[in-house]
Amino acid sequence: MSVMRFLGANSREAMRQVRAALGDEALILANRHTEQGVEILAMAESATPTPSEAIRQKQPEPEAPAGQAMPTGADPAQAQVQAFEAMSARLLEEMRDMRALLARERSRPETGGAASEQFVRVMLEAGFSPALAEEVVASLPEELAGVEALDERAMAWLLRQLSKRLEGLDDEAAFMDRAGIVALIGPTGVGKTTTTAKLTARYVMRHGTRPVALVTTDSFRIGAHEQLRIYSRLLDVPMYALNADQPVSDLLERMKGKSCVIIDTVGMSQRDQRVIEQIGHLRGGNTSVRLVLLLNSASQPETLEEVVVRYRQAAQAAGGELNDCIITKLDEAGRLAPVLDIVMRHGLRLLFVSHGQRVPEDMALAEPVSLIEQCLANRVPLARSTTSPTAPDISSRGAGNLLGQGRRLATVLQALRQRLPAFDGLEAVWNLLGLPASVQQQRLDALLADHPRAGQAHGMLWSERRRVPGEHWAMPDVALNAQGTWLALPLLQHRQVAGQQARLESVLQHHAAGVHLMNGLPDAEAGDWLEHQGLSWCSQVRGSLRVTHAGERHSLAALESMAEAAGQVRCRFRGAPARLMLATLPVEVNFKGGRRERSGFDAQAWLGEVRDAESGKALARRYWIVPAELSRAPEPLLLALLQADVLPQLARRAWQHLEPTEAGELRADVRLLMASGLATVAAHLDLAEDEAAMDLRAELLGLGGGRRRRRDVALLESLLQLFLVRDAIRHLGLGERETG
Repeated sequence: MSVMRFLGANSREAMRQVRAALGDEALILANRHTEQGVEILAMAESATPTPSEAIRQKQPEPEAPAGQAMPTGADPAQAQVQAFEAMSARLLEEMRDMRALLARERSRPETGGAASEQFVRVMLEAGFSPALAEEVVASLPEELAGVEALDERAMAWLLRQLSKRLEGLDDEAAFMDRAGIVALIGPTGVGKTTTTAKLTARYVMRHGTRPVALVTTDSFRIGAHEQLRIYSRLLDVPMYALNADQPVSDLLERMKGKSCVIIDTVGMSQRDQRVIEQIGHLRGGNTSVRLVLLLNSASQPETLEEVVVRYRQAAQAAGGELNDCIITKLDEAGRLAPVLDIVMRHGLRLLFVSHGQRVPEDMALAEPVSLIEQCLANRVPLARSTTSPTAPDISSRGAGNLLGQGRRLATVLQALRQRLPAFDGLEAVWNLLGLPASVQQQRLDALLADHPRAGQAHGMLWSERRRVPGEHWAMPDVALNAQGTWLALPLLQHRQVAGQQARLESVLQHHAAGVHLMNGLPDAEAGDWLEHQGLSWCSQVRGSLRVTHAGERHSLAALESMAEAAGQVRCRFRGAPARLMLATLPVEVNFKGGRRERSGFDAQAWLGEVRDAESGKALARRYWIVPAELSRAPEPLLLALLQADVLPQLARRAWQHLEPTEAGELRADVRLLMASGLATVAAHLDLAEDEAAMDLRAELLGLGGGRRRRRDVALLESLLQLFLVRDAIRHLGLGERETG
């Protein structure tokens, strides 16, 4: 037995040396931090001595525990072998657990957040603010938390995170085809008159000159009227002048027949108290005016921040909203990131970007991905004296941070709606919270009468027809869409027809559901019906199930040695990475309740052993039965049933969090739908492997305030917090409208 010492700058470096020298099965004996780095003592697992080898090495005899004597007449050598064998087994198990723990730790960032530091540094070098950098890094996925260098995958994640925070128009038609009045507002010299001409020219190119009119309120600046009049003559559209204190409604009679009116307003400093009056006049009467704020990209970030805050406050004080903006003078800006940072943090929608004086050529539709790519490509290295990016001095924490949290919450909800079928139904169930029980019943009946909607359910995950241990309710059933994604709103068992065959016939008739995942074998009638219909089905069964193989009846567990290995698949088990080792063999089975004289049904038995992905330790065994003539590959069905094991546990945890005393008046069936829906969503997000799911997981875990060892449980609690905050905001909004 040879113990080797490895020294690395950090734990990942030391573990890399261990694997290179001893392989993945090395046993970690000890590790500690030293002045030189991290020191690990390890040995090859194959070098662990057997008891007989240990005796030959003349290990000292174990002493009897205090208060105990060696058995009289016992063979000392045999006793030594047994004692050392027990000690070796315990030591080996502890070493394996330690190795698995250290392997998992490799996926987490080092103290100090090496990956986080790099992402923050990249954003600061591009010109984004520490506040935005902190917000982005807060949702760093665990899959990227341990990277040592920002590779292509890491930069793609950063690009996605920044791009989705920059809202733009899907296409120009979304703006140009909308009739109404548009007012361009902003400080003096930001380029309002030129931008007015550019917008008008683009509108004329799309719809002609007849429906367009120009309006100017700038009576202060010398030549302002004349400049816009020149543009109006070139574009062949009428122009009207309006005093700064004159409401827009005064011109409506003269502008009949005009579907697009663009107003060039007088430039005012953001600190001018008359800004509120100006916006109030623009909104005078019953006329709806769309306000668009112009931002000079060449201005200082502090100035831009003040412009956005003051103008939005003025719009709100005047009873309006300011949600749109246009960035001007890109050709004069040293860097684009500072102005985009402000647009993102304040949740403004960026319509166009302007980069010159030519009309209309020097204006383009804002493309978020392209703009962010440009920012990341034009990075300037930070000076050595710059504050460490891991602890930025964020001056805009307070309200700015709350705004960022609110925007993230809205983004997560929108992403969940787009990703998960029937998520809007789950939200509708949560909307029943706090209503009188009789109202909850009426609205729930109406909601579930149309669930699942047409085309949503292509398969069913049938839960066990018994209560969840420790509770008085049974786990609802879950429908699956064509892609195998669970619907976010489950189906309560007590609202379905009685009888297994009747339920199968019902979902086939109403939803054309052709795939059925079951816990336990179907009964005789349902089994015959499934066989006759030729539908795909899979049952997860117990190892004690007796089947016939090679003319003899055995339990499935007893047939493991006869099964043929069928490879392995990656999976997750109880919130952690795992491997499913598969084996299979042909069998005959008898459905539950079938006649004894009836011949067995030809099937394929699948046997699986779940192992920890890192240590290889066996975690569980599972058994499945599928038809011999299954029309599809069975592995996805086996995996779906295995990974659905966690749903009752998660639903029970969510149920316990939804105490009626805290949640208000709450029917039991509504509470169960809320809890099981959260469980379904959390399990789906934990299992999904695509990049969008990775981003969404990170956002949720960031909102939830950290990570736990079991990712599915952490996701469940983050979802619960998300819904509770959403519900509180919704009720607050309703209350304000009612009292207003």
